[in-house]
Amino acid sequence: MKESLDLKQINYMHRYFSLIMFIALTLATITLRAQQGSDEKQVIQSMNEAADKWNNGDLDGYMALYDTSATMMLPKGRTKINGMRELYEKYYFENGKPKQMLGYDTYEFTPLGKEYALLTGRFILKANEKMKERTGTFSLVFVHTANGWKILHDHSG
Repeated sequence: MKESLDLKQINYMHRYFSLIMFIALTLATITLRAQQGSDEKQVIQSMNEAADKWNNGDLDGYMALYDTSATMMLPKGRTKINGMRELYEKYYFENGKPKQMLGYDTYEFTPLGKEYALLTGRFILKANEKMKERTGTFSLVFVHTANGWKILHDHSG
């Protein structure tokens, strides 16, 4: 009776274990990338929908992209969501309509764990008869909530 495994059996078990681990890691990577792709798509879709709401004069709809605890960096420091709304109403809207149409491009999405993400890119306030085009960059920290992805912090300039 053989009590120890011979070298051939050990080699076979090693190969079998390696194959199982390779398959498991491949499946985990595919799942993670699919989830990241889905999250990225949802965040970018939310941004584009918010820009459409802005362009249609729906500031409430635009602001719905922000979490209720959201903050924004301003030259004087950090402000909460009410301060953001006041800023938009004072400088970017007139009589309930945007002074300029809003667009975004050059998105870069970086997951920060399962529930958070960083989105960077460029905003464009489009030229019209009264105003020239203005552009700037943004860094947004998103949090995944029961109501979807929401902006937790906005640093635009």
